[in-house]
Amino acid sequence: MHTDSLDHRFMHRAIELARQCPPSSTAYSVGAVIVVDGVEISTGYSRETDEKVHAEESALNKLGADDPRLARATIYSTLEPCSTRATATRRPCTDRILAAGIPRVVIAWREPSLFVAACEGVDKLRTNGVEVVELTDLAEAARSMNEHLDLS
Repeated sequence: MHTDSLDHRFMHRAIELARQCPPSSTAYSVGAVIVVDGVEISTGYSRETDEKVHAEESALNKLGADDPRLARATIYSTLEPCSTRATATRRPCTDRILAAGIPRVVIAWREPSLFVAACEGVDKLRTNGVEVVELTDLAEAARSMNEHLDLS
């Protein structure tokens, strides 16, 4: 299957996961899927295991930190991975992705400045050699479960 159609297929899966998030007025609803060689190996969504967990964090928590498959993985996230956290005891998702050695990240939309003044997730990932693909044609679908937030 062509990479573009695979990217869309797994982003649609991440969007489905984002719809499972318990609603919050203080956080986005985000879905994440980790894929290796066209096969889903882990998923996560915001607030899946506790009220503070992010989608990428939840998906990564289900795998061993030294899982060798991560060096070949793509992580699909409906929203740009965070570069700072309101919860100081938790590492930003960009740092977790970099530490895991994931070489490719696919997102649907960039984080607006609602909770964090300037998210630098995409820039930080690219600066560190990670390929970042933006599927802007799916941004509206990825935002749809966040319409209760002021995204203007």
